[in-house]
Amino acid sequence: MERIDEYKITEKFNLGIWKRFFKYLYEFKKGLLIMAFLMIIVAGIDAVLPLLTKYAIDNFITKESTDGLKAFTIAYFGIFAFQALNVKLFIMQAGKIETELAYHIRKLGFKRLQQLSFSYYDNSSVGWLMSRMTSDVTRLSEIVSWGLIDMVWAVSMMIGFLAIMLYYNVEMTLISMCVVPVLFVIGMFFQRKILKSYRKVRKLNSQITADFSEEVAAAKTTKTLVRENENLKEFKRDADSMRYSAVRAVMFSSLFLPIVISMGSIGTGLALWFGGDKVITEALTYGTFVMFISYTIQFFDPLSRLAETLAELQNAQASAERIITLVETEPDIWDKKDVVKVYGDLFNPNKENWEKIYGEIEFKNVSFSYKNGEKVLQNFNLKVKKGETIALVGETGSGKSTIVNLLCRFYEPNNGEILIDGKDYRERSLLWLQSNLGYVLQSPHLFSGTIKDNIRYGKLDASQEEIEEAAKLVNAHNFIMDMEKGYDTEVGEGGGNLSTGEKQLISFARAIIANPAIFVLDEATSSIDTETEKMIENAIEKTLSGRTSFIIAHRLSTIVSADKILVIRKGKIIEAGNHKELLRRKGYYYRLYTNQLLQEKELESKRI
Repeated sequence: MERIDEYKITEKFNLGIWKRFFKYLYEFKKGLLIMAFLMIIVAGIDAVLPLLTKYAIDNFITKESTDGLKAFTIAYFGIFAFQALNVKLFIMQAGKIETELAYHIRKLGFKRLQQLSFSYYDNSSVGWLMSRMTSDVTRLSEIVSWGLIDMVWAVSMMIGFLAIMLYYNVEMTLISMCVVPVLFVIGMFFQRKILKSYRKVRKLNSQITADFSEEVAAAKTTKTLVRENENLKEFKRDADSMRYSAVRAVMFSSLFLPIVISMGSIGTGLALWFGGDKVITEALTYGTFVMFISYTIQFFDPLSRLAETLAELQNAQASAERIITLVETEPDIWDKKDVVKVYGDLFNPNKENWEKIYGEIEFKNVSFSYKNGEKVLQNFNLKVKKGETIALVGETGSGKSTIVNLLCRFYEPNNGEILIDGKDYRERSLLWLQSNLGYVLQSPHLFSGTIKDNIRYGKLDASQEEIEEAAKLVNAHNFIMDMEKGYDTEVGEGGGNLSTGEKQLISFARAIIANPAIFVLDEATSSIDTETEKMIENAIEKTLSGRTSFIIAHRLSTIVSADKILVIRKGKIIEAGNHKELLRRKGYYYRLYTNQLLQEKELESKRI
């Protein structure tokens, strides 16, 4: 899904986009200057070669003499050897820039993805982002390195050719070049067509990447719903659209080059007709005539290369637009400059200035709505003492997850304040808060690697003893040791080699190993079996002691020991108290709890 704030797409070649993109080339300026210098030398030598031909004809062939031929031959081969060296050097330089530029842009893009807020990912598909950082970056690095070579070479060659031709005969030069204005008009027409076609190709390529990504992620769902044929039809529609657009784009590109060559042939024909008359009347030497024909033929080669490069730039402009929108997208949530100065940023923290978090939390008149306009909280107030366990219950969409996401500063209030230990958390850094958070999701995500690696993600410098201690604390140590390789067991992509309960316990250990001051459990027991649920309940009792914690619960049996249970409905607290108090009131919580208890007993009786 494309973001609604996508950079406004332009229909013409946009120099402004390339100016914005070229600022990322600043650190490569030395290499680019060397490459440009080498190409100017190459172009200069190419421009001089027809002069050598003219000299040979006028001095050796026309005069039927071999005086000086040996020296000329040595010089001629010396120039070619020097040219070969220059070609080798610029190919090496261009390849180096292409590789380093792709690395540089991908690093910037990956860094930006780490900085962007949750709201960005709400509106961006995985396939769309992957397409930007893979095929778009590759296309841009190629056009910048090899495209710039062609442009510098082409422009230098044409300037050199024109200068020499004008020096020898202005009239003949003007006649040979009379087709250039026509080519310019034709080029403008094709540029617009090529840009429009290639932009559509890039957009459809992203959609196809997203289709692949979604299908791989949802393979099991596809099988259970028997949607293989429907998915294939949907993919075929996207693939057919891309094929049609790609063929159309290639058609315009392939038509452009023959037109350039044809116009060049007309220019060469004019030079032959006019120059031939001059040679017959002896107003022009035969060597000069051959030189002019050579320049006229060769002039349209760099011109066609320049036209081809401009067409490629038109193609790559769509990629440049898309990468710029990612790299230059500002996070919705960011630290103010004075905060960064004291506390550091996400990548350069000043931990020596970080205050200890004790865990006293207060929501003061907090209002929040998502970007789509959905209002969730309105003047929400809540005070939580240090070390309290707060449970949040309520129907889907009531605002439970929004409350904890605001607490974690994944989003920020539109109005009001959230205080931690009496201070607005926006006066402290994001990293300061989130480094003191332990968050366990309903659907835990494990990274490819071993169990040990995944637990250590919570504290990268953790020792083996600390890893095992965290696993024991959440009752995960025994099942880990039952595995053949223990903590060195590979979890597979997304933790696919483990059960849901095992993944949940490992994610619990990962959260607790950093010893967080604030803990959040977001329906962490809703998708696991009863036995694992009991293990997690025991782990919760041990790990949450003395920590401020929030539990979003689906199974109410997991929160009976919470210090305070908040019943949330439409963003408001409609009931508050501990388990016994709420049962005595016989309100919404009482009905919810008794209904769930009856359902569980009914299921248990059926099993028996």
